[in-house]
Amino acid sequence: MPDNTANPQTAIVWFRQDLRVADNPALSYACRHFEHVIPLYIWDPETEGGWPPGAASRCWLHHSLKALDHSLRQLDSRLVIYAGDSHAILEELIRKYGVDGVFWNRRYEPAVQTRDAHIKAFLKNQLNLECRSFNAWLWREPSELKTGQGNPYRVFTPLWKRMLQDWRQPAVYPIPEKIPQKQSLPQGKPVDQLALLPAINWDQSFYLYWQPGEQGAWSQLKRFREGPLDDYLDDRDIPSVEGISRLSPHLHFGEISVGQIIHTLCPDGNPPVDRQKTGYLRQLAWREFSWYLLCHFPQLPEQPLYSKFAGFPWRTKSSYRSDLIAWQKGMTGIPIIDAGMRELWTTGWMHNRVRMLTASFLTKNLLIPWQEGQAWFWDTLVDADLANNSQGWQWVAGCGADAAPYFRIFNPVTQGERFDPEGHYVRRWVPELAAINGKAIHAPWRLRQGILEEAGSAPDNGYPQPIVNLKTTRERALSAYQQIR
Repeated sequence: MPDNTANPQTAIVWFRQDLRVADNPALSYACRHFEHVIPLYIWDPETEGGWPPGAASRCWLHHSLKALDHSLRQLDSRLVIYAGDSHAILEELIRKYGVDGVFWNRRYEPAVQTRDAHIKAFLKNQLNLECRSFNAWLWREPSELKTGQGNPYRVFTPLWKRMLQDWRQPAVYPIPEKIPQKQSLPQGKPVDQLALLPAINWDQSFYLYWQPGEQGAWSQLKRFREGPLDDYLDDRDIPSVEGISRLSPHLHFGEISVGQIIHTLCPDGNPPVDRQKTGYLRQLAWREFSWYLLCHFPQLPEQPLYSKFAGFPWRTKSSYRSDLIAWQKGMTGIPIIDAGMRELWTTGWMHNRVRMLTASFLTKNLLIPWQEGQAWFWDTLVDADLANNSQGWQWVAGCGADAAPYFRIFNPVTQGERFDPEGHYVRRWVPELAAINGKAIHAPWRLRQGILEEAGSAPDNGYPQPIVNLKTTRERALSAYQQIR
């Protein structure tokens, strides 16, 4: 093994969910202190817990890795890709290339934290290497913020107020001028050999809506800052308009950092006084809250945060299977629910307001366990994020931190009439109803049969009748929740 007390020569920068060259503290540190840097990505879902990336996320990852490789080549380097056990691959490369230091940016999934801690201890104690990890993912470290009693926050608003009062602007690192390279890099393998893309090209429609990679992330932030941000508080709940940032998949893959967004919106380093900016930063803080909860309550993805919900009387799988399939396919007969589920299937994404509605419909009107919806979103969302996905589903189901009260059951018809009053969103994703004008589109079963047939939405013409009665299923849900109060 090399003597790393001499002048450090070679470092590995282990890329994970930080697929960018700007504001990458691990990359920045290695480039400043080492003469040879190996940019490494390891495809290793088996050691990252029971949540390997879903199909939509794998599609995005394929293109994001290619974009990162392109950026690294512009800095006189390239991305070295391996597949297999992270610990074993790191040790092999360290021994073969005389590596003096290994650096990465932290991840916060419980299983990944445990794995990384073991790797770091081995590298430092057994191989006597310099090994450091950095925060490039969160605004604040979850360990920094506690209640006055020293406990983790379980309610979002006090946490957000604390973050505003104790404002800390994250440090942002520039792109290295070049990545030092004194010798040849390991060969690795092409990204295509990871087989991240589907055999059947069902993902092609994704790319009509997205540009994976660091450049795409900055283009999206520029679009948001120069347009929708001005009316963010008014438009963020309207799914038919571009009223939100749509940065969530870029954040998930680390193509842009929360620090870069905050610096862009708050260049003076102070909390914003503009209501629109504050409203958007509050949503970034909600992302922080989700990761904060996952770090303090690692059971979040599998178990209800409040244990009394473990005995909730969900329907049995055999009784809800057909309803679950109808929900997944966007064929429930409830227009805004179906519009959301079809948007998800086509684009790999769904508007946040509609995510709440589809989740409420599944857990409360259909009385299907939240874990079923969580699993479907995990597989179909390009921004599938373990903390946000788990926290969001538990919030709607009523069993998570700061959860919506059990009696809050969103009515998809009235919600559609309020947030899609002209029916533009439904009309886009449920073309069977395109001829119905205005609010009537949200409850087509109320129309006379003749009008429905003219709209091409009679049951024999493709669009179904509602699979449940919203009123009676609401009452059923309230009765079920009363059993565990």
